[in-house]
Amino acid sequence: MSTSTTVKVRPAPALPPSARRRVRSLRPVLSVLPVVAVVVLLGLPVVPSGSATPADAASALVVLWAVVDTVLRARRPLTRTAAVVFGLPVVGIAVAAAGAATAADAVTGLARYLQVFVLIPLAVMVLVRDRRGARLLMWSLVGLALWQGAIGVKQYLTGTGASYQGAFIRAVGTFGPSDVLGMATVVALGMVAATGLALAARDRRQQLVATGCVLVLLVPLALSFSRGAWIATALACGTQLLMAGVRRAAKVCAAAVAASVLLVGGLGVGATALEERLTSITQVTDAPDQSVIDRYTMWAAAAGMWGEHPVVGVGLKAFPAYRDGHASLALSSGSDTEGAGQAYRRQPLLSPHNMYLLLLSEQGMLGLITVAGSWLALLVVALRRLRRGGSPARDCALPVCGLLLWQLVNFLYADIGGPSTVLTAICFGLAAWWALTPRAPRAPATTPAPQPAPTAGSAAR
Repeated sequence: MSTSTTVKVRPAPALPPSARRRVRSLRPVLSVLPVVAVVVLLGLPVVPSGSATPADAASALVVLWAVVDTVLRARRPLTRTAAVVFGLPVVGIAVAAAGAATAADAVTGLARYLQVFVLIPLAVMVLVRDRRGARLLMWSLVGLALWQGAIGVKQYLTGTGASYQGAFIRAVGTFGPSDVLGMATVVALGMVAATGLALAARDRRQQLVATGCVLVLLVPLALSFSRGAWIATALACGTQLLMAGVRRAAKVCAAAVAASVLLVGGLGVGATALEERLTSITQVTDAPDQSVIDRYTMWAAAAGMWGEHPVVGVGLKAFPAYRDGHASLALSSGSDTEGAGQAYRRQPLLSPHNMYLLLLSEQGMLGLITVAGSWLALLVVALRRLRRGGSPARDCALPVCGLLLWQLVNFLYADIGGPSTVLTAICFGLAAWWALTPRAPRAPATTPAPQPAPTAGSAAR
């Protein structure tokens, strides 16, 4: 006679309530880690002949994960305002794609514009759920800026950077001489983010760390020799200072001027090259350098294209085909690139280096109104929410608005293109999170219930 024994399986011990609360509190931070991974991948060296980068591939996965996350959460991802803001660029870009010269230009141009101005910003807006996630993402921008800036300073000191006036001193980080604005963009965005974090920080330690990062990033930003990045950074940081307080702005500006005099004048760090680069900004007719001549010549060519096709432009990616027919003979055939581990190469001039003029020339007034109009609407809504948010929300609102403002100013001197373009999309996504995501209503202030008056007996006891 056999006997059977029953084995009882004990259930796994449940987490204590405090541990469950900690897990729930970490979920909003964990959701933004895929976006942080995209930022980290931008620290890898860029292959000169490659078109797609690991950051681009990761950004596609971020968009896919945002869709899955939205489905799993079963929540409406967009408000009506967000749908309008992100729907407008789709209309303008689609019309411009229909007028492209070839089907390949239409597909590649449509995919690139939707990636930068619609899909990645929407994914970032969905995955950033609270201020902790936003701060983590902005600190990742600062970390990337410090990494690229350190490489750029080493390139300047060792003479292994990109070629500039016959010397290999231009700091370009891991982006190489074919994308000389890549490191400048990364460092400038990190500096703007650190400035906003320092001004709005309620923690003394975070304020000191962020301020130190700003001071450190001044050096690689100067050594990038990017005039557009200098102008956009000065305006964005100055606006953040004014929003934080006029007195503080005056003190910080005075300290910045003193630091600049010490760095450039006292120590002689690139004083001659920096001075020539600064003065070349306004030299249009009085012996300007060739880069300034090319810049203004391409701006005039873009304006000429828009004059002939004012409504819908010449079509996506059609600027190079129409450039020579509208540019003067002063335009050179390309720019010389060399150094930072790459051989000499003549790089063609394929865009006007002005995002607004690129929109006008390729997409016409319709593209400017729909695409740039959505940026303006995003900035207005973000600033309004910053004004109404109060001091508890300024720790994220101030740097987010600064990043968006930097992008809109920098678009006067640059356009999309290169590996660092994915950061443009992330900044738009941060701005969309702050401006367009519904905020949970604040709990009404409750007054304590009145306590019964003590009786004589109880008072005696």
